[in-house]
Amino acid sequence: MKQFFKTIVAMLFVSSIFSANAQTPEEMKKWMDYSTPSDMHTMLAKMDGEWNEEVSFWMDPKAPEQKMQATCVNKMILGGRYQESKHTGDFGGMPFEGIGMLAWDNTLKKFVNTWVDNMGTGIMYMEGTWDAATKSINFSGSMTDAMLGKSVKVREVMKVIDDKTLEMTKYSEKDGKEFKSMHIKMTRK
Repeated sequence: MKQFFKTIVAMLFVSSIFSANAQTPEEMKKWMDYSTPSDMHTMLAKMDGEWNEEVSFWMDPKAPEQKMQATCVNKMILGGRYQESKHTGDFGGMPFEGIGMLAWDNTLKKFVNTWVDNMGTGIMYMEGTWDAATKSINFSGSMTDAMLGKSVKVREVMKVIDDKTLEMTKYSEKDGKEFKSMHIKMTRK
């Protein structure tokens, strides 16, 4: 009985949102198109699962490469609309945790990605496009650079190598110039 009432309340809530935001049949269709998972969401779901990560990163263009092993669990949430990505590892003896949220926005026709971790207090925000020829999502956005005390541009390329391998390359900015700051090879467990 309790579940029945929760379902009724949820339906009333959704109904009130639709009626408040969609007044005409055309507006209702746009809302439904916006909220219904698409082929791009199906593609993201193929990346669900547990992954081992080989992480290489550079703090500066002239800095030596540093390495870290990590793991990742990708999981579609909220009815297959978003992919939550939880990462854990060890960064020089310190525990590392990070959470990404990846979505395909049906209206904007682009990917939206956020990232937070326990090595900072800001949120990285990026938008990206799918390149079917290279099987890559090309993201651009911004993140906080604590050393500079301001937001800086950032770019990432997430490439689908095959069903068992993904690669992510991140490019950061230093003195107004872009440099490769991270590379992650993800192998399905």
